[in-house]
Amino acid sequence: MIVDIQTETIIDRPLAEVAAYAANPDNAPEWYVNIKSVEWVTKPPLQLGSQLAFVAHFLGRRMAYTYEVTELIPGKRFIMRTAEGPFPMETTYEWEAVETNRTKMKLRNRGEPSGFSRLMAPLMKTAMRRANRKDLAMLKNILEKAK
Repeated sequence: MIVDIQTETIIDRPLAEVAAYAANPDNAPEWYVNIKSVEWVTKPPLQLGSQLAFVAHFLGRRMAYTYEVTELIPGKRFIMRTAEGPFPMETTYEWEAVETNRTKMKLRNRGEPSGFSRLMAPLMKTAMRRANRKDLAMLKNILEKAK
């Protein structure tokens, strides 16, 4: 079963500001509900091939995984795929200017669980959708307070 969750929100901030903040891995623990830490495996700056080690808590379990940046178009799209971890996952951020100072941000998580994770896929989908909504709400709150 493929898990494919996409959520979006409108943030009352300019596209460049939203994209710069969201695509900075160092900010992830501030706006992602489940991410507890991020460490650079490769040296900054963020570029194609950059690797980042994440530690998260999800469904009561600690998860450690490494993402690799597979696409980076500043202000448009940012894609990371797990290089190693509990199950293959791809995370995509996309940004679109709605108005001069408003940005639509889409967050998509897609993967195909295997082993024990496969049995948990329906529960994972629900939990991931809820977490993604909370993540985008937190991001919106952080950036709109910075006005």
